[in-house]
Amino acid sequence: MNLVLTVLEIVAPVFLLGGLGYAWVKLGFEYRIQFVTNMAMTLAVPCLIFTALMETQIDPAQLAAVSLAAIVAYLGITIAMAALVWIARLETRTYLAPIIFGNTGNIGLPLALFAFGDEGLGFAVVIFAVMAVYAFTFGVWLVSGGGSLLRVVQEPMVAATLLGALFLWQGWETPVFLTNALTLIGQMAIPLMLITLGVAVARLEPGGYARALWLSLAKAAICVAVAWWVGRYFALSDVAFAVLVLQVATPVAVTSYLLAEKYGADGDAVAGLVVVSTLLAVGLIPLILGVVI
Repeated sequence: MNLVLTVLEIVAPVFLLGGLGYAWVKLGFEYRIQFVTNMAMTLAVPCLIFTALMETQIDPAQLAAVSLAAIVAYLGITIAMAALVWIARLETRTYLAPIIFGNTGNIGLPLALFAFGDEGLGFAVVIFAVMAVYAFTFGVWLVSGGGSLLRVVQEPMVAATLLGALFLWQGWETPVFLTNALTLIGQMAIPLMLITLGVAVARLEPGGYARALWLSLAKAAICVAVAWWVGRYFALSDVAFAVLVLQVATPVAVTSYLLAEKYGADGDAVAGLVVVSTLLAVGLIPLILGVVI
């Protein structure tokens, strides 16, 4: 019973805030999703990443191990998902990127924070950064046929990760007034991302539910299996292992739908994946948490 209550305490805030965004739209209130998303991804999230890395008490060697584990995990998932798409004869441009990349920002970061505190958040931002770099290069290339390395360099999240890692490595700290300001800005990130997730799901027009269901289940199973094996292979600490599994197993990201719409892939099919995998996560994430904590 204690384990059940603990898991509910962790996941309830995530889905309650997402539900708030969903209800906000359904009640007819205005929500400028592009403005909020831009503010979150160019200001709040970079501040969150930078301060989390700068102030973390985690051994840099552990963070390096998690970074390498995340890279290996995503490479393994890419191979497995490419085989799945080929066997099922699905269109690569539409289906491959969404089932590789999870919602490590909107869902993964708050889950890590609520479940494991600042230590978990430190590991989560590193995995999130690895995924973001991979998604902005290989992911964009999959959908559009033209991923750009320059775009990665220009992303504030990548700059914040590199700068935060430098401060962590050197033991530097920003002045207290600046740290407090950056921390305050970063605290906006998690509630903004969760509410925006609910808004985005409410506005999607999904299609292909049957295919979305089995693909979402396959994605969850493959991602958990690969992350589990990689985490054990690299002998990660208990918290790092749990965060890796949680981050990699998050549902399809809303950004996958945005990319599909932008580059002419099947947006309705990807929207179906987003909605179905997110709904499945309501049951799957507590189950995964119950195993790893």
